[in-house]
Amino acid sequence: PDGSKPKPKKRQEKDLSELQSLIESHFLQRKNEEEELISLVNRIQRVRAERAEQQRVRAERAKERQVRVEEKERKEAEENRRKNDDDAKKKEALTHKYGGIQVKTVKEPKKTEREKKILADRRKPLSIDSLNEDKLKATANEMWQWMMELEAEKFDLCEKLKKQKYNVSHLYLEHTHTHTHNIHKNVLITQTVPSC
Repeated sequence: PDGSKPKPKKRQEKDLSELQSLIESHFLQRKNEEEELISLVNRIQRVRAERAEQQRVRAERAKERQVRVEEKERKEAEENRRKNDDDAKKKEALTHKYGGIQVKTVKEPKKTEREKKILADRRKPLSIDSLNEDKLKATANEMWQWMMELEAEKFDLCEKLKKQKYNVSHLYLEHTHTHTHNIHKNVLITQTVPSC
């Protein structure tokens, strides 16, 4: 009626089989995509769980670290308090031992400008980046010689200090001996002189 020829039966079968294969491939592809989607969702959940576990572990470690730091600070504070108490007890004992005389601790004096200048002259900047091997060896040798001179000077000063300490203690003993001898002599003189 509309003027189109009816399709032969083989052609219809072929079209039907192509349509069925397209439908099957479409459902197969969709099934594969769904499986990939499920796999992806599972992987995302697994990664989230792993991250949550890692964050939990990190939080526990941070908490443990914080506890250790607080414990260390507490121990240091306790140690400082104990040390201060011991120092106070020692000062008190020294005060009682030396008849109420306060024993003062010697503070390190502030460096004067002259001392700072001397130290600045001694500590010259060392630029070794541009030196070759021979110059480096020469510089190292100079520094070694300078260090030996400083060690010798330190030794001489230590020996001088020992000698001065000995002299001071010797003079102190002489003074105390003379002082006590004079006191005994005065006591003897006052006892032998008859009172009027």
